[in-house]
Amino acid sequence: MLDAGIAMQVLFWGIYAGCIYMLLATGLTLIFGVMKVVNFAHGEFLMLGSYITFWIVALFGINPYVAIIPSMLLLGMLGIAVERLAFRPILGTGKLNEIFVSLGLIYILQNGVAFLWGDDFRSMHSPYAAKTIPLGSINLPLDYVILVFFTAVILLALHLFLKKTSLGRAMRATSQNRKAAMLMGVNVERIDMLSFGLGVALAAAAGSLWAISGQLFNPYSGSLPAIKAFAIIILGGLGSIPGAIVGGLIYGIAENAGGYLFGNYWKDAISFLILIAVLIVKPHGIFGEGEE
Repeated sequence: MLDAGIAMQVLFWGIYAGCIYMLLATGLTLIFGVMKVVNFAHGEFLMLGSYITFWIVALFGINPYVAIIPSMLLLGMLGIAVERLAFRPILGTGKLNEIFVSLGLIYILQNGVAFLWGDDFRSMHSPYAAKTIPLGSINLPLDYVILVFFTAVILLALHLFLKKTSLGRAMRATSQNRKAAMLMGVNVERIDMLSFGLGVALAAAAGSLWAISGQLFNPYSGSLPAIKAFAIIILGGLGSIPGAIVGGLIYGIAENAGGYLFGNYWKDAISFLILIAVLIVKPHGIFGEGEE
């Protein structure tokens, strides 16, 4: 029997993992929704976010949660450079070109990080690692609570940006109909650049929070999260930010519940089984719409 305390703990672990997946998948959805670009190197930006935050904390000794902000800014600028130099020249020339460019980026970023900092596993320790918050019969790590709060703030800020600002509305318009947005005077190349940079910044936030929560990382840590991020946006519906959020939460909870009930070797399989089951019922995902 699964008592209430353990069930609550498994649920909260799932929400914690889901927050990481939400940020990563939302960034990927933002890029795909606006540019229709398939970027398999998105997980490498999560890995870079972990490293950049790690080195900011190590060099300047600031609170790791404060370090997330410059990490997002730095990775966002890198994302803009990648969009301009790697993806813009081949945009619209075929999905195969985009796939091979993104696959090439995976090896460039992985080997570049390994060359600069080695391929040993690293870890980061939060100043709140030993602090907990009592919740009924369990004690929640304070870092997990901060992570959930931080994720909620980032997603709320993104929502307000997309709904309330002229740039956000231009991004939504470009996502809905690229040609119509151009006819209405939207600079779609500028919007592409902004959406790619913003998507990479969200991946950096995911990687930073992942590292701060005590997860080990090395130059190859982004590969599996990237696969899961693609699965999540398919589960939620391609191009749907609400779908990425709901899908990330489902994935996080399913992974941890499956790992607890059936063993860690089932952890990844359970979440993909859920993906298959949902797609059988709704082939276009939870929030996806079929083509007319």
